[in-house]
Amino acid sequence: MEFIFVLPGWEGSTSYSRMLRDALNRPNGLRVPSGYYYLMDAGYTNGQGFLAPYKGTRYYLSKWRDGSIPGTPEEHFNMKLASARNVIKRCFGILKMRWAILRSPSFYLINIQNRIIMACCLIHNLIRREMSVDPDETAYDLSPNTKNIVEEDVIASVASSSQWTTWRDDLAKQMFDEWRRN
Repeated sequence: MEFIFVLPGWEGSTSYSRMLRDALNRPNGLRVPSGYYYLMDAGYTNGQGFLAPYKGTRYYLSKWRDGSIPGTPEEHFNMKLASARNVIKRCFGILKMRWAILRSPSFYLINIQNRIIMACCLIHNLIRREMSVDPDETAYDLSPNTKNIVEEDVIASVASSSQWTTWRDDLAKQMFDEWRRN
């Protein structure tokens, strides 16, 4: 659970697609090696390198807590994607738990706020690499408030892709079939 790319400074009302385009277009920006992908939420498009849930299909984990089971490959895929994305939310939870300065509004200049965020993420990564057991992760897991919660060929743009959608459909069907067999 380490941060591999951090781009602070955007206003909360900025669209996801605009931030993603900016991250990809920066000289030392986000790179997605061919054959890899990032898990996205429903605010993003499903395209090469960016795996998004099926729209109009149950997605949030809370929809599955009542014991219901997926009835289609798309529902099963969305359930598994949401579960995997919870790891990302957990990482942000640990970061905020570790650094009190991230838990409240800041009155520093924006460029100072950006540096604070970067420093907190870098030190978080250092702690994760150097300590065999992260006490903040353990504390986060035990907290009652958190239970629900290389240069090579790279992808340099984000756009819908019928080829990528077909790949996601095939992956969803394969996952669903394996789940039903077990």
